[in-house]
Amino acid sequence: MKIMRPLGAVGIVASAALVLAACGSDPAASNSSNSSSAAAPAATGTAQVDCGGKSPLSGEGSTAQNNAIDVFKLAYGKQCSGQQVNYTASGSGAGVKQFNGNQVDFGGTDSPATGADLEAANKRCASPAWNIPMVVGPVAVGYHLSGVDKLVLTPSVIAKIFSGGITKWNDPAIKAVKGNESFTFPDKAIQVVSRSDESGTTDNFQKYLGAAAKADWTKGAGKKFNGGVGNGASGSNGVATTVKGADGSITYVEGAFAKDGVTPALIDSGSGGVALSAENVAKSLDSATFLNAGSNDLALDLNKIYASNVAGAYPLLLTTYELVCSKYSNPDVSKAVKAFLTTSATTGQQQLSSKGYVPIPQSLQDKVLTAIKAIS
Repeated sequence: MKIMRPLGAVGIVASAALVLAACGSDPAASNSSNSSSAAAPAATGTAQVDCGGKSPLSGEGSTAQNNAIDVFKLAYGKQCSGQQVNYTASGSGAGVKQFNGNQVDFGGTDSPATGADLEAANKRCASPAWNIPMVVGPVAVGYHLSGVDKLVLTPSVIAKIFSGGITKWNDPAIKAVKGNESFTFPDKAIQVVSRSDESGTTDNFQKYLGAAAKADWTKGAGKKFNGGVGNGASGSNGVATTVKGADGSITYVEGAFAKDGVTPALIDSGSGGVALSAENVAKSLDSATFLNAGSNDLALDLNKIYASNVAGAYPLLLTTYELVCSKYSNPDVSKAVKAFLTTSATTGQQQLSSKGYVPIPQSLQDKVLTAIKAIS
């Protein structure tokens, strides 16, 4: 199932610093508080790849990165003739479980494996397991509401909608957000649509609310939706399809799905409404730090991004990780994992913008390649 598609109506904003493909801009995706500062350079170039090892390599997990994995597999096949990767897009929860159960060679997850999951991964590997960030993508607060084509929401309002504190579209709190004054909101119930399956997107979304709207989101985080309102649908495609068919509905979904009837809201974190675009996501990455500084486990601490109000920065994003062993018991698996990930982090990044992703910045690419080189 093809999960990530071009941002289309969202409008990937071309940026030389990001080496993004020229997709044309959409007025709805323009940023009302744009910053002139340059974004961090995107990952570019190639790296020496030692081909060989296990084929096909096996992976499972994140649906959000499925189209990116397709790009990576093609690049890997060209770089290492005859080498293949089988990847099953079953969701982040399943990916971590399958990796920890030694059923696949790497797991794909939209939030880093931590706590008990990381402990289980360490046990499976008989060595430290590492989270390697490989794909960056924005998360949209996507809605379908007739007559409203450029909705602006604050973190507080978003938190109240997804926890049941705001239940009608004509609630004064929505009207009061700067940018919404010209709209006539209907006396219509808000239909919240969440992921019914365990999802890293859900985890990231709830972490965002916890960081950006602490007073209004007390539901915690995790791969299961804790809001207690609305209805669930399975997978990214499931929630997007549900919203497309229901006027008055709203969801959280990877940015590539905010199209064809699902409109991404602008987010006002205190510096004006900011549209979902690759350029604006890249500005947010400037403040990224790591949970384990100095380690090759490159789990990002996104709380600073989520809680920021930097002008022109779109704060709601996710990073998908490849969960790997720092040391594999089978050298053929280790060799293939290193070759695949090296290709993915270099030549594979060059085609991601056309699939709705944001290529990883050069500074992050350097750390990723260092970690991959250390796998044995």
